[in-house]
Amino acid sequence: MPNIKIGLNVSQKEGFKAFTPAPFPPREGFNFDQKILKKNTEATRLLGKLDGITKLLPDCDFFLLMYLRKDAASSSQIEGTKATMIDAITAAVKLDMKNMPADVDDILHYIKALNYGMKRMTDDNFPMTLRFIRELHKQLMHKARATHFSDPGEFRKSQNWISGTRPDNASFVPPVVADMQNALHDLEKFIHTNDTIPTIIKAGLIHAQFETIHPFLDGNGRTGRMLITFYLWKENYLEKPVLFLSSFFKKHQQLYYEKLFNYHHGNIFAWLDFFLDGIIEIANEAISIVEKITLLRQQDTMKVQQLGKRASESATIVLVKLYSQPIVTIDIIQKWTGFTRAGAQAVVNRFIEMQILAPKDKHKKYGQVYIYQEYVAIFNGDEKC
Repeated sequence: MPNIKIGLNVSQKEGFKAFTPAPFPPREGFNFDQKILKKNTEATRLLGKLDGITKLLPDCDFFLLMYLRKDAASSSQIEGTKATMIDAITAAVKLDMKNMPADVDDILHYIKALNYGMKRMTDDNFPMTLRFIRELHKQLMHKARATHFSDPGEFRKSQNWISGTRPDNASFVPPVVADMQNALHDLEKFIHTNDTIPTIIKAGLIHAQFETIHPFLDGNGRTGRMLITFYLWKENYLEKPVLFLSSFFKKHQQLYYEKLFNYHHGNIFAWLDFFLDGIIEIANEAISIVEKITLLRQQDTMKVQQLGKRASESATIVLVKLYSQPIVTIDIIQKWTGFTRAGAQAVVNRFIEMQILAPKDKHKKYGQVYIYQEYVAIFNGDEKC
């Protein structure tokens, strides 16, 4: 398929070339071929299936919370963070902080921004405006660990660039500030225009165009990846925002960068082909995760119900709470149950015997942390628990 003109590199008086976006969307529009449209149909079908199956979960909010942590870890890792989803779960309740990677802060800020965006859109019915994007960025970057000034919540007032040490040796130089502002207004209008572009395809275009504009000094990738989920949610493709693409982008990180770079050169359809592959893969994965959680919940509930009446009651309280906080200590179990330390330890011991909980560090004698290993592994894939 022929390329579509997204913009061109224009020489600046400072001695470098910066990308100058063309009006967006292109005046000639988009002419999607059958391959793209067929993938879009499959992606749409799978999102509908995912939306339906998550409604059957008795605790969909727990599923959403875990998936949110998974996406936060993957999105932050794309930007170089080494901390993991397990680190984020552990740090959220301030466990084992001495041994925690310093960059777990990146994941916690990402979770904070996602939670803020969900609350903003739910409580206030707030539209996806440039103001909303700036608010997301502020939550992501305010008091976050950063290597340089990020100006949280504000679009940049100076030039940035990708790779290289200066704009004149960078691999890509986003628009200068005046062109950036024009391009952002085009993007905002595009988000709200009632057009005939299929919704999932439009989400892919919004992400790629946002990354091309690169309107922040730092945090563009993470903010732009959030916009995908929020747009699909806003358009009622999902009742809850349970589709996150960062793990797909992390898995194919080099290809992700390559497709976005080629998008700048007008290769829109190759980007969309890749993006739709991501929707299809992640929707299938999420559906599989829901099915595995449902089965695990049934198995572990049966184990708990086989205990005596009193033990079963306390164990049920703990089991339900483990779905949102699957890494715990005796102190946490005490808070959940109101038991003495010895009573809480007895509950943990029963869960270990039933192979629901396991010590996170088997060699640790004091201050042990316990993990709902099988549950975390369902979300975590190959990452070591």
